[in-house]
Amino acid sequence: MSGDPAVGPESNIGSDQLPSQPPAPGSAAGLEGGEAVDVAGDPQPQEAELAQEPAAAVSLEAELAALKAEHENLNGQYMRLAADFDNFRKRQSRDSDDLRLQITCSTLTEILPVVDNFERARQQLDPQQEEAQALHRSYQGLYKQLVDVFKQLGVAPMRVEGEPFDPNLHEAVLRAESHEYPEDVIIEELQRGYQLNGRVLRHALVKVSMGPGPAEAAADSTTPDPSTPTSPEA
Repeated sequence: MSGDPAVGPESNIGSDQLPSQPPAPGSAAGLEGGEAVDVAGDPQPQEAELAQEPAAAVSLEAELAALKAEHENLNGQYMRLAADFDNFRKRQSRDSDDLRLQITCSTLTEILPVVDNFERARQQLDPQQEEAQALHRSYQGLYKQLVDVFKQLGVAPMRVEGEPFDPNLHEAVLRAESHEYPEDVIIEELQRGYQLNGRVLRHALVKVSMGPGPAEAAADSTTPDPSTPTSPEA
């Protein structure tokens, strides 16, 4: 028809067959893989992040050093507290043991005169009749029970006769001349002493030897020794 415009061969090409145009450098279509770039195409945000990484690492190292210092400080405080508590516990245990020992010593010291009276009565008793012997056996059983209790508590009597005088264990009441014992040796026990687990519970009252005496000692020194040869007479 003469009224229709002339249609060339290109008129049948659809819009989907049109050639694609390259995107503009700064347009949104130029973003590849979600990476934001500027008009010139330089990744400025990534460079900023890379510039911040050394500063962040320095901050983390400083924080770690501060935490280590705080940990060492707290650990030192804990060690000191533990040592103080251990010393306190040992001191309390030692004080408790000392107090218990003092109470035991005080109590036993009050009972020792009763033991002395038992021993004196035992030395004086000489039962002859059957009734007196029965009473004596009862007394001996009671005395043995008392001695066993003392042994269980750790109380031991001192054996001092013939031993050298020791002021830490003995108390000298009398001094006498003696031909049997040398000087400063105990001749007789006047009152028995006792120890509690190696600790003096009561000092022993003793009589101490003075030796043979000054006169006899001088006489002994002037007496010639028979084994010494004498010079012949002129």
